[in-house]
Amino acid sequence: MGKVNTKVTLCGIELDNPVVPASGTFGYGYEFAELYDINCLGTFSFKGTTKDPRFGNPTPRIAECTAGMINAVGLQNPGVDKVISEELPRLAKCFHKPVMANVSGFSVEDYAYTCEKLDKEAQVGWLEVNVSCPNVHGGGMSFGTSPEAAAEVTKAVKKVTTKPVIIKLSPNVTDIVSIAKACEEAGADGISLINTMLGMRIDLRTRKPVIANKMGGFSGSAIFPVAVRMVYQVAHAVKIPVVGMGGVSTAEDVIEMMLAGATAVEVGAANLVNPYACRDIVADLPRVMEKYRIESLSEFIGGVQ
Repeated sequence: MGKVNTKVTLCGIELDNPVVPASGTFGYGYEFAELYDINCLGTFSFKGTTKDPRFGNPTPRIAECTAGMINAVGLQNPGVDKVISEELPRLAKCFHKPVMANVSGFSVEDYAYTCEKLDKEAQVGWLEVNVSCPNVHGGGMSFGTSPEAAAEVTKAVKKVTTKPVIIKLSPNVTDIVSIAKACEEAGADGISLINTMLGMRIDLRTRKPVIANKMGGFSGSAIFPVAVRMVYQVAHAVKIPVVGMGGVSTAEDVIEMMLAGATAVEVGAANLVNPYACRDIVADLPRVMEKYRIESLSEFIGGVQ
């Protein structure tokens, strides 16, 4: 086999490879840039950003579990104005590709306001609109659990933006396909899934939940089969590209997600276990492609029989 081609095109923007660190696991990039050259990545999705600053949830916020973790950080971030004035200029010094801006909100107006501001930033390539945060009361997931609400957010954001809008869906629903289709009909340019599942741990000594929030987002390799199934279902139901994520930790996982129908693949919890996870996956992709006789990743998307 000759040289393999890892390039993919996501909503009209070419990526060197499909590997994308997931929002909330990679900050705004510059901490990881001290460890390695993050320009080896396809892109990354920066920390979930809201209209106003958020302190996040009370601690403890993290609980361990078999083959995964539960978190309830609660969208801690400095708010969109600070992100634009402070975080993006720092990010621009170490990352020279379009970045994915991840946006959360507590009302349709919040989403539209934050997206409109970030849309004007030169370095933002895509807006990843998170209607799926499972651990913020009254925000995020409440918009992602009904087709009507998800469509309403999609329409409002599309009205005030020019860049591709990718709606990030929650797996904590019975019918993810109907929600994805509603977003597509409302004008979404792509769908990303899955966000974390909802999990809980209880301390046997105190007989209380380990996390102050009681429940939190369950992520890690344990959820990978659920993610592959949902990506497969959604990719076969919509015509817009799908960004797959959920328990991805190896180059083989990336290729399995792409076989299921993902154009690009986000890596989340693995970054928290090994800060070099995404770099190592990118480096390993050509070997895995050669092993399975894949010459070009973009021609291979959704290739499951």
